[in-house]
Amino acid sequence: MEDRMYLQSLPYFDRLDYVSMMAQEHVYCLGIENLMGNSNFSSTFCQIRTLYDELTRILNHMLAIGCHALDVGSMASVWWAFEEREKVMEFYERVSGARMHAAFYRPNEASVEALNSFLIEDIAEFLKNCYVTLSEIHNSLTYNKLWKQRLVNIGVYSYRNVLDYGLTGVMSRSVGIKRDLRLSKMETYSNYYYLNFRSFIGNHGDSYDRFLIRMNEMAESLNICNQIIIKIKDKDQCFNDDEGFNFNKHQLNEYINYDEKNSSYNNMEELIHHFKDWSDGFSLKSNWTYQSIESPKGEFGVSIISDNTQRPYRCKIRSPSYQNLQALPKISKGHFLADLVTLIGTIDIVFGEVDR
Repeated sequence: MEDRMYLQSLPYFDRLDYVSMMAQEHVYCLGIENLMGNSNFSSTFCQIRTLYDELTRILNHMLAIGCHALDVGSMASVWWAFEEREKVMEFYERVSGARMHAAFYRPNEASVEALNSFLIEDIAEFLKNCYVTLSEIHNSLTYNKLWKQRLVNIGVYSYRNVLDYGLTGVMSRSVGIKRDLRLSKMETYSNYYYLNFRSFIGNHGDSYDRFLIRMNEMAESLNICNQIIIKIKDKDQCFNDDEGFNFNKHQLNEYINYDEKNSSYNNMEELIHHFKDWSDGFSLKSNWTYQSIESPKGEFGVSIISDNTQRPYRCKIRSPSYQNLQALPKISKGHFLADLVTLIGTIDIVFGEVDR
């Protein structure tokens, strides 16, 4: 990343956690925007990011719970979960052309060409049907005797262990720590400040608590997505079945910092400007920033040092799976070998973040 221009490094973030892709792109864009010194958390592109971040959270937790249940011995849940994942991946594909490695986000920008009323209506339909899938998984697992025997009091750790190992996300909230970057007034990002939602904590710090928190988080993500869709529809944007979003120039400039000059191919002069912008990149003044988001697996952070060039002088990534996996030897002590399957599933690791 330190040998490439800022925008050329963006696709790498899809490869870290290849189960929840767009969340990583978001934090890199936040870092660049912070170094630029401009960000508008109420703008349309921030609402679009929030919408896709929460769809990504559903995408991640569906796989985490579905595969966890399959490893422990329940097969039904994985079919329901993967059906919903396919729908979310279709929404990825419709805005970026790729099912997984989307590289959709850009600093201070959104691709309005990819958005239309059909996509918004399809997402709204998905949100309605996803509640049914969550209910099926809930009925299949939550009060199942065998499921509770395999999860309750397995992998228990304390408040002190969370601090010692640097655990974040569901791993920290399962012991009662009220830390969610989306709800923190000092650390909130994107459009979350303007939304009404909750975060969830556990009391025992065991695998069953972590399962319940992930189930509740998916339901809350559906609530957040519904709020975003209502906001997008309520704006001064005209929905037309034939043309999708109809933006006028004033709305484009106001909502997404859209630069008409850089997107016009009407004459050679403008095309040269466009080519130079994308081939040479942009320079950022010497500065340092650390930005973090509440990714599905925990706190995902990026430190960037800029040095008046088109490339970052230093870029350091803090990935949650790498931190959370450190606790495995501690929490597996005293359990059976069969419980190791439960513990790996409940930590929810992905090796793209761990082995890099």
